[in-house]
Amino acid sequence: MKSRLTLMVLLVFTCGYSQKEISSKLEQYMDAQFAVNDFSGTVLVSKNDSVLLKKAYGFANYEWKVKNTIDSKFSLASVSKQFTAVAILQLAEYKKLSLEDPLNKYFVGFPQGDKITLKMMLSHNSGLDMDYDELYLSKTDLNKDSVYTYLAKKPLLFEPGTSTAYSNIGYYLLAQIVEKVSGQSYAAYLKQNVLDKAKMYNSGVSTSDEIVDKMTQRYYFKDNKLVKNPYINWNFNLGHDGVYSTVEDLYLWNKALFDSQTLLSEESKKKMFTSYNEQNFGFGVVINPFYNQNHQLIAHDGGFFGAMTSFNKYTEDKVFITVLSNNQSKSYYIAYGLAGICFGKEVENPYKHIQTVIDPNLYDQYIGDYGDIKILKKDNKLYYNDYNIELLPESANKFFRSDNNNTTVEFITNKKRKITQLEIKKAGIKEIKNKTKGV
Repeated sequence: MKSRLTLMVLLVFTCGYSQKEISSKLEQYMDAQFAVNDFSGTVLVSKNDSVLLKKAYGFANYEWKVKNTIDSKFSLASVSKQFTAVAILQLAEYKKLSLEDPLNKYFVGFPQGDKITLKMMLSHNSGLDMDYDELYLSKTDLNKDSVYTYLAKKPLLFEPGTSTAYSNIGYYLLAQIVEKVSGQSYAAYLKQNVLDKAKMYNSGVSTSDEIVDKMTQRYYFKDNKLVKNPYINWNFNLGHDGVYSTVEDLYLWNKALFDSQTLLSEESKKKMFTSYNEQNFGFGVVINPFYNQNHQLIAHDGGFFGAMTSFNKYTEDKVFITVLSNNQSKSYYIAYGLAGICFGKEVENPYKHIQTVIDPNLYDQYIGDYGDIKILKKDNKLYYNDYNIELLPESANKFFRSDNNNTTVEFITNKKRKITQLEIKKAGIKEIKNKTKGV
């Protein structure tokens, strides 16, 4: 009787839907993302130890029309940061370093390096600048010394520890510290101490010349046209980026990271999964970001040219969602919609938006503030929050964003036919915003 009850709990875990029904809804949603929005990539959704959806879409190589498969490998972009964080925490456990170590212990003479700690770098409180892509996107000759000299000349954004600013530079330097302390290359350390321990045998660190079996090509939009990814010097685009993986390997990573002490002690995991600032940064992850749908969430997204990635663990619900794309598909939006389905919400599947022509004089009644959303008008056009995002009409009162057709807005009237609310659907999930200004 007990085992039967346990089985029923596993099968019916939200709003009365069975596992089979949830899996069907997830698949229908993703099939529509592929058919309507040209999603290219792979997706995996699990609950406890049950995989609800695991499927590949689109092309790994557009030139040769090679299709993506479940074991296709994708650049993880900033999802890579959590691997660097785990490496640093492991070295702290081994007493090879301390999170309170100053940066200048490892890079002598770094400006204000005596005030920047490894902990600040992990949690984006260091004051280090955002990026240095002007270096690793160029084909100029680089070495570690020249990169370091360049980074040391970049002014800090603020006094270390006094504010928060996302920094790829901080994570690149952390990867260099992994090398200095371990005596291994960053790639070798990750393979031996992180990836192999998690049994992630289809994952690794990108290089500029290695041939990687089943590695996807990356494509991004330029002037509304899909083009090939530019040159990237992977020798220096690491720590914050650089790891490649599959959805199945990320599922194993999720199990090793959250459900065991294979990689980290419970004490280290607590440090990693604590929010240290107003932007909710832990170490390599974000703790309960604004898109958590009122469920405990540890997550991180990534995006760099064609690579768009999303990693989400709803810790109390034991729901894991990862979406990997190689054609700039909005993986973070898709993951948000998939989570809504898992939690029993009504989620609208993507559909083809057809722009229509309406009288622009109607726009005057729509102008105003709806909570944190501003609707603006300029030159007989309607805009969302600023003048970079035009709203395109598909009916007299319903619009879709010109930059993201995964978002629609519909203006709602009261009995007196006055606009009082804005219904926003993000990735198919409905939100209602009351009109607070311009009524």
